[in-house]
Amino acid sequence: MEKYPRGYKTPAESVEVRSKSVMYADINGYGRLFGGRLMEWIDEVAGLAAVRHCRHMVTTAAVDNLQFKRAATLGEIVVLIAKVTYVGHTSVEVRVDTYVEDVESGVRRPINRAYLTEVCIDENGRPVPVEYGLTPETPGEEAEYEGAKRRIALRKTRRQEGY
Repeated sequence: MEKYPRGYKTPAESVEVRSKSVMYADINGYGRLFGGRLMEWIDEVAGLAAVRHCRHMVTTAAVDNLQFKRAATLGEIVVLIAKVTYVGHTSVEVRVDTYVEDVESGVRRPINRAYLTEVCIDENGRPVPVEYGLTPETPGEEAEYEGAKRRIALRKTRRQEGY
């Protein structure tokens, strides 16, 4: 019998939403959010979504497609939404969408999208099988799942080419 009998979860079961206010410690000399600070927040929220899916410790193995579309500035509200898009044997892919939310209207404008690969690990830091597979429920989730397969293939190609 398999150590981790595989059940299935939906992407909705992994959703993690975090809001942050851009403070002085978060900005650079131009009054904009440090890219590294945003990357830190993205890594945290992705890890929490992965833990929610895996119910195990995880570590970040890769960050793909980190695109800065717009700056966030001092005092703005940054909203990060993460959810699992794909599950492999020992890893999960998490998509993180980041927005700036207008305080008065509540309208959110996208500022970043990233895909992270999180590896499920044991207490010694060794990869372990992910207990739960993934069942996409919507056409968008199905497209994300298929897109993840292409991103995995691209990562393998880049690794073979030395990138």
